[in-house]
Amino acid sequence: MTVTDTAHAVHPERGTLAKAADENFPVAPFFLPRDWRTDLMAVYGFARLVDDIGDGDLAPGGADARLLGVPDEHADDRLQMLDAFEEDLRRVFDGSDGSDGPPRHPLLRRLAPTVRRRSLTPAPFLGLIAANRQDQLVARYETYDDLLAYCELSANPVGHLVLAVTGTATPERIRRSDAICTALQIVEHLQDVAEDLGRDRIYLPAEDMKRFHVQETDLAAPTANASVRALVAYEAGRARDLLNEGAPLVGSVHGRLRLLLAGFVAGGRAALRAIAAADHDVLPGPPRSGKIQLLREAGVALRGEG
Repeated sequence: MTVTDTAHAVHPERGTLAKAADENFPVAPFFLPRDWRTDLMAVYGFARLVDDIGDGDLAPGGADARLLGVPDEHADDRLQMLDAFEEDLRRVFDGSDGSDGPPRHPLLRRLAPTVRRRSLTPAPFLGLIAANRQDQLVARYETYDDLLAYCELSANPVGHLVLAVTGTATPERIRRSDAICTALQIVEHLQDVAEDLGRDRIYLPAEDMKRFHVQETDLAAPTANASVRALVAYEAGRARDLLNEGAPLVGSVHGRLRLLLAGFVAGGRAALRAIAAADHDVLPGPPRSGKIQLLREAGVALRGEG
């Protein structure tokens, strides 16, 4: 058991929130107003925990299952855990009359004031749960459009929540945000090809694998062959185009929110540069960018360059 797992077993809320430091993009950086940081971390805690449930990455010991009222013998049943998590989420939105009590999980109790303060709706949260249910049932995606439809559930709701928390949502900003969030999801899939395959999941569209003559066995190799590298480069190009499509979102807002959104775009672009620097060989492990590259990309995004 790692130190993080031990901390999570003792304090599930703290252990989950600590994972924010490992994300490709800043979650709630210091320069934001304190109330924004509080609310963004509450949203992050929900999103991180639902992904950990769906990926089977909860800390050992079953603390999260017990908090959600799931019997120990079903703690590894991801669909049952997701159902219990959704039921607890509904307490956030329906529990104001006290009929079913407050949420059971501390991360959802943390979320409840944010929901009230920002007038958040259930839809983005339910979308994230639906994405993780889909992960239990769908392990391959035939087309790029199929993958985009998955990203509408797994990634785009996060951007909707950021705009809602900061009070800046408009139809055009949501459209730009969707492009950025989908791009970040694709980048994460590219970084995690080997890890996802270990979970029997492939997020590279089957039609693209066929086009580049890539077999599933090629993805299980220690290093990528030329066909896999060409496929990863192709998908990285799609992600880069989406980031460029969404980047004008940065210039549409002002102040510290502009810095935050520039960080999202920069995180995606820096990760793509790291993938390219690895010659698109993502199989040994996720290529990671350094802080200097991230800062450079943030400057580019703030200047409105692509």
